[in-house]
Amino acid sequence: MSEPTGAARRRGPFKVGDQVQLTDPKGRHYTFTLEAGKNFHTHKGSFPHDELIGAPEGSVVRTTGNVAYLALRPLLPDYVLSMPRGAAVVYPKDAGQILAFADIFPGARVVEAGVGSGSLSAFLLRAIGDSGMLHSYERREDFAEIAKGNVERYFGGPHPAWQLTVGDLQDNLSDTEVDRVILDMLAPWECLEAVSKALVPGGILCCYVATTTQLARTVESIREFGCYAEPQPWESMIRNWHVEGLAVRPDHRMIGHTGFLVTARRLADGVEPPMRRRRPAKGAYGEDYEGPNKG
Repeated sequence: MSEPTGAARRRGPFKVGDQVQLTDPKGRHYTFTLEAGKNFHTHKGSFPHDELIGAPEGSVVRTTGNVAYLALRPLLPDYVLSMPRGAAVVYPKDAGQILAFADIFPGARVVEAGVGSGSLSAFLLRAIGDSGMLHSYERREDFAEIAKGNVERYFGGPHPAWQLTVGDLQDNLSDTEVDRVILDMLAPWECLEAVSKALVPGGILCCYVATTTQLARTVESIREFGCYAEPQPWESMIRNWHVEGLAVRPDHRMIGHTGFLVTARRLADGVEPPMRRRRPAKGAYGEDYEGPNKG
């Protein structure tokens, strides 16, 4: 049985073509690709790539300036934050939330719109495995090219489960029996009709938006569309901690707001969602309110 795509690049001694992440004494990271006969240069000196080729992961190398660097393969969260960018990347904290709460499973059939730089595509492909299907749609050809290069660099070549289409999701979506749909775009409500036809009953729609106005319109549009259970909106934040002897305190910096997430389950055809009892703020739905598409 052959190894899953990219698995061979994640274990064993360093090989030519591997991505290497160096960590200096101050915790700063430097990522490069191993090439025979090449040298890695820093302002603290240099060392030949050949010193790492064949060495076990977790080795320490010293530059000509006698500075020690720890050598490891970059984790996927490290890789997506250091890779070339076209659009902004989906941060690992949000990608992790999407994988968990959109319930991405091995073999899943997933549609993604808004590829950006390929960050979320890489996370999704690793979760669905070679037996799944990820069809990604990106309007901008330049973004699609950057994403393609980033994903193939991480997996060591084309991923057998990935199809990338340049164009608008609404105009090009032909997939059926889709388990999950992930929309990372300015106006996900515009795609509800198209993706709802593709999603299987019980499938999950997950939208990633940046602002509160987008969040409000997305949630209200999903409710108004009528073939989904109650949408669940949220955001996540990460705060690291400083632990040094008796000095145990939160770091002064944190990864705060990056975006909002909304998930909703597709209902069976012809089923109306049960009336949801909720208590909106007084005046939230006035006499003149006409829904999220007013205007």
